[in-house]
Amino acid sequence: MGNFWKKLRKPIFASAAMSEVTDEAFRLMMVKYGKPDVIWTEFVSCDGLCSKEGRKKLLADLKYSKKEKPIVAQLFGSKPENFYKSALLIQELGFDGIDINMGCPHKKIEKQGAGAALIKDPKLAQEIILATKRGAGKLPVSVKTRLGYKTNILKDWLGYLLETEPALITIHGRTRQEKSGPPAHWDEIAKAVDIVKKYDSSANRPLVFGNGDIKNLEDAKKKIKMSGVDGVMVGRALIGNPWFFSGKEPSIKERMRAMSEHARLFEKLFKGKKHFQEMYKHFAAYCREFEGAKELRIKLMGVKNVRETEKVIKDFLR
Repeated sequence: MGNFWKKLRKPIFASAAMSEVTDEAFRLMMVKYGKPDVIWTEFVSCDGLCSKEGRKKLLADLKYSKKEKPIVAQLFGSKPENFYKSALLIQELGFDGIDINMGCPHKKIEKQGAGAALIKDPKLAQEIILATKRGAGKLPVSVKTRLGYKTNILKDWLGYLLETEPALITIHGRTRQEKSGPPAHWDEIAKAVDIVKKYDSSANRPLVFGNGDIKNLEDAKKKIKMSGVDGVMVGRALIGNPWFFSGKEPSIKERMRAMSEHARLFEKLFKGKKHFQEMYKHFAAYCREFEGAKELRIKLMGVKNVRETEKVIKDFLR
């Protein structure tokens, strides 16, 4: 296996881990219409993976097909020993890398001392990275984080992370306090690149990715050029747009066909495991910026299965 990051051409384009969004159906849509260089899973709880009940349920979120490779599993939690055990499992499942979530601002995640809460406890953050590396074997371990918690402490925070030698650090260009409010600070992401290069100027230095407010492929390329990052991670702009990494602008008909295909995939993969309503956020994103989109969205928010979805789409296209 080894460090697959070394084999990729720069700049590298990756899809972000998004809870209840980047499931296998969503990822397979991207594989078909605009595959990024690297795909992330949804983020998965280490504590959950280390409990008998939790593991059974969460293994569904770690199911992937070979077409998705290289694929990285993202973990969250606050107990180093559970990261170690989870890393052993991720290795066993044949993933290409492990990413640690140190940026999620969700209260439910932070209550567990996980996600962005780890920015306040750099020593624990270091222990977690090192424990994950022990369990990961030859798999590269990376970190996704923010500029700071309440304030921007990028220089100090990066110093702690760099001591543990991760393969990649992805910086979301806001503090935890800012959540996704103000525009992402890409000037600060550019500073992160300088800090990492000063710390380690060798070819083996950790890669740096930027994340936040990337609108389309052109915008991604501009931000790469401006900041000097090795790659970008794209999140929200992918929802309802599996063509993102191809740069294609789909027609309304193509969007409707893809939406129908996405719903069929979801039902096939998750019937009896996940609620069909999880597709609503995707429907809302596919139905944007065209005449009749609002009315179509309203109708789709009442469907309960693929059959009903396809009827609404057929009636609309008629």
